[in-house]
Amino acid sequence: MVDFDLRSANARLRASNPLIQCITNTVVQQFSANVLLAVGAAPAMLDHEADAAQFTRISSGLLVNFGTATNQQFLAADAAIDAANEDSKPWVLDPVSIGAVDFRTTRIRRAANSSPTAIRGNASEIAALAGVGLGGRGVDSTDEVDAVIPAAAELAKSTGAIVAVSGPKDAIVAHFDGADHVARLDGGHSFMPLVIGTGCSLGAVTAAYLVGATTASARFEAVVAAHAHFKVAGETAAEGARGPGSFSVNFLDALHTITGDDLAGVHVESDRVESSAIDAEAIDGAQS
Repeated sequence: MVDFDLRSANARLRASNPLIQCITNTVVQQFSANVLLAVGAAPAMLDHEADAAQFTRISSGLLVNFGTATNQQFLAADAAIDAANEDSKPWVLDPVSIGAVDFRTTRIRRAANSSPTAIRGNASEIAALAGVGLGGRGVDSTDEVDAVIPAAAELAKSTGAIVAVSGPKDAIVAHFDGADHVARLDGGHSFMPLVIGTGCSLGAVTAAYLVGATTASARFEAVVAAHAHFKVAGETAAEGARGPGSFSVNFLDALHTITGDDLAGVHVESDRVESSAIDAEAIDGAQS
């Protein structure tokens, strides 16, 4: 069981102001940039194959999201991923819409086999990437988070990535020190899936939190902290929101005003499972 220090994770992000390169879909570029600024990071949307790798060496971390990918973005991602791995910089893969169409699925699987630091998606996307599902309906999940935790654990083991499954109750799964580690946290609000970019921007914020996390347990903690930040912001933004539009504005404000003390108050359940066969009983972990 990991003893999470989410306050320190947030302090590290705020102090470092990490520059996050986003090779991401055109629908969410502006929203993701604003989200990164709100949490204390800096965004850069450089996604041309001619200079993507060079910029990766300047940046602090990388997000790869093929939501509306072009040939240019595919080539840019290949180069940027190589540069990030060569320089030991954290990078996050968002397998958005995997399983929807063949070419996208092939390219996402190729990226997943290129040593991502973290993989973040909804339950259907994680199941499909792990080879036990067909994907969701477009960007929407048709699977439950708990049902795909065993698949997420196998994916974490095979790729070396921390695997985060988003839903009403997020699950973050990592494999290190010879064991599977599972953290789960409640929060957020039902308006979040109604605002385009909340999931995609979470991938960018996950990359920002990973900057400076140098051990397996610290990286696990960083991914949990990113999700906790979003959960608290979602709950805060819903106060006074009349619908998805006002919620979206409130959400950016909440992301900006949340402190490390707020994250320290988030209830996280965690468990260490010696066997790779995670079952329903094993994930009823101890409170962290």
